[in-house]
Amino acid sequence: MPKYKIAILPGDGVGKDVVEATMIVLEKAGLDARYIYGDIGWEFWCREGNALPDRTTKLLKETDACLFGAITSKPKEDAAAELAPELRGKGLSYFSPIVRLRQEFDLYQNLRPCKAYAGNPLNYKEGIDLVIFRENTEGMYAGVEFFPLPQVVRDALLTNPKMKRFKEVPANEIAVSTRIMTKPACARIVKAAFEFARKSKRKSVTLIEKPNVLRETGGLMLSTAREVAKGYPDIKFWDANVDAICMWLLKNPHDYDILVAENLFGDIVSDLAAQLVGGLGFACSGNIGDAYGVFEPTHGSAPKYSGMYKVNPIATILAAKMMLEWIGESGKAAVIEDAVAAVIKEGKVRTYDMGGSSTSLDVGRAVAAKL
Repeated sequence: MPKYKIAILPGDGVGKDVVEATMIVLEKAGLDARYIYGDIGWEFWCREGNALPDRTTKLLKETDACLFGAITSKPKEDAAAELAPELRGKGLSYFSPIVRLRQEFDLYQNLRPCKAYAGNPLNYKEGIDLVIFRENTEGMYAGVEFFPLPQVVRDALLTNPKMKRFKEVPANEIAVSTRIMTKPACARIVKAAFEFARKSKRKSVTLIEKPNVLRETGGLMLSTAREVAKGYPDIKFWDANVDAICMWLLKNPHDYDILVAENLFGDIVSDLAAQLVGGLGFACSGNIGDAYGVFEPTHGSAPKYSGMYKVNPIATILAAKMMLEWIGESGKAAVIEDAVAAVIKEGKVRTYDMGGSSTSLDVGRAVAAKL
C-alpha cells in the first residue's frame, strides 16, 4: 500500500492545466502516494447545484492532504442563472467551495510564502522573502450576511446608536455583512505565525489590522496578539494599519518577515505581496488545520485560457512543495523548490507572463528534469 493518499481537485479552467503540469513534477519526485481525483467547481454547481459535492468532502476525509487547482466563482444572480433548468427556483444558493472547505475542515491557517527567486524578470526587488499568515475561517469571510435585512436583525443592530441613521432605509435597499472574530481564533493564528517565525529563525511578526476604525473587532485582534507576543520575547512584534502596510511593503519590503492578519486584510495584502515577487503565477498557498491541509495556487480559473496550457504553473508546483513539507517529506520538498529556482534562474523556459512562449507543460517538464 502507498504511504500516502493524496486528493487531487483540478477544478475549473486553467486549474486543470496547472495541476496537470504539477503532476509531472510529483510523479518524477517519486512520492510514495496514491493520487485520487475528485470533483469540485463550476460544472458541478451548474449540473448538480453543489460546487462541493458530498462525495468530494468524503474523499478528503479519507486522504492525507489535497492539491487543489482553481475554481470559477460568480455573483449570486449569475450563479443562479447558470443552474440546470430543473434546479432553478429550488432555493439553491452558490457558496465558494474553497471557503466551505476552509470552514468545514477548520483550515484556519492560510499560509502564503512570497519569495523572490533569483532571475525572475518580474521581481519588484531581489531578496524579498515574506510569509503571510491569514486567518482563514472568520472575519469578513465568515459568510454571515443579510439581504434584504430582516427586521429582527435590524432591531438588534439598532441597539447601537450608530445604526440609527439607517433606521428608515427599506429592507430591500440595505445589505449587511458581518465581521465576526473570536478571541480563540485570533490567538491561534497569531500563535501559528510566532511558532513559524521561531522555527524558521525569523526576526519579526507584524500584525496587520485597522483598530483605530474597527475598534471592537480590530481591537480584539490587537489586544490578543499583544498577549500572545509576550510568550515570544525573542521575536519582535509590530503592528501596522492595513492601508499603511500596503505603502510600506512597496517602499521597504525587506523590513518584514512574517505578516499576520484577519481574513479580508490577509487576502488583500497577500496579493500585493505576491506581485512583489512576480505575480499570481508564483503565489502558492496552504489552507492548513490541525488535521488536514489543502494546497493551491492563489490565481483564479481564467476560463478564456482553459485548455491552452498558457498559464504559469510555478505557483501550483510550489503549492505541491508546501504539501510535501506539511506531510513530512521535507527532503523531496526542498529538491522541488531547488528545481523551480534553477528553472527560473536559467530563464530558458518561461510562460507568457515572464515574457516567454513556453507552455504550462513545458515548465512542468523542465522542473521535473532538474530533479
